[in-house]
Amino acid sequence: MKKVRHTMSSEAAPSVPPDRYDHNYFLSVCEGYQEFVATEGRELSRRLRAAFAVAGIGPGMRVLDVGCGRGEILRHCTRTGAEAHGIDYAPAAVALSRQAVADGEAAGVYQADARRLPFADATFDRVLLFDIVEHLYPWELDQALREVRRVLKPDGRLIIHTAPNAWYDRYAYPLVRLVRILMGQGAAYPRDPRAMIPANVEVHVNEQSPLSLWRVLRRHGFRARVWLDTPPQHRQENVLFRLARHVLFRWPPFRWFFEREVFAVASPAPDFTPKA
Repeated sequence: MKKVRHTMSSEAAPSVPPDRYDHNYFLSVCEGYQEFVATEGRELSRRLRAAFAVAGIGPGMRVLDVGCGRGEILRHCTRTGAEAHGIDYAPAAVALSRQAVADGEAAGVYQADARRLPFADATFDRVLLFDIVEHLYPWELDQALREVRRVLKPDGRLIIHTAPNAWYDRYAYPLVRLVRILMGQGAAYPRDPRAMIPANVEVHVNEQSPLSLWRVLRRHGFRARVWLDTPPQHRQENVLFRLARHVLFRWPPFRWFFEREVFAVASPAPDFTPKA
């Protein structure tokens, strides 16, 4: 993953320091690192592949990857014939991305802050926020979305993937943890769901539910379609567990709390008037 930044006041929570996102983070923790290390960025993880497919990127499009991380999304954008630009505020991410596109595949990789995108108004057909939102405090996300709307063309699209679903962490995870404790597997399920991946304790600051993401997009002048998905489990389980998983992950309202990934496709609303 990668990072960008969110306004309320100078008293708002400070941004996560960029040095928290070092080479080790991107190559051993951040979503998709296993595929990146194994294929040098030629292949995407299931999650990134799904998000990229939703973006509908094609030849001639101008694309901005906000928080470009290791640079593999930039590579895949250019292979479609798009003109790809990436920004990240972490020096390690900028170095990795520039290395990933060193053969000239991407139009540019820049060290920049999502709160102040260094591009003119109405520049891009697509803006990508893949696994970024959960790293932005609410005040940072507000500023970032204002900037995204500014640089998007009127008919452009914003594509978001964020995880985990906040409703899973808040409501489903305690139940999952209780079941695992009763099964003798409690050591793998800490009280804080962020601690499932220890590095996330300090860098995950703003998980979203589908409703909260839809609301923040609407507030910033986007018309959005938001939905949930979940990674395949491929677990060997008894019939009871398979039945429970089918119900919890497929039937409303249970799936709203148990599905873990949040996707959104958003377009600028033409009649939007920003509030003073």
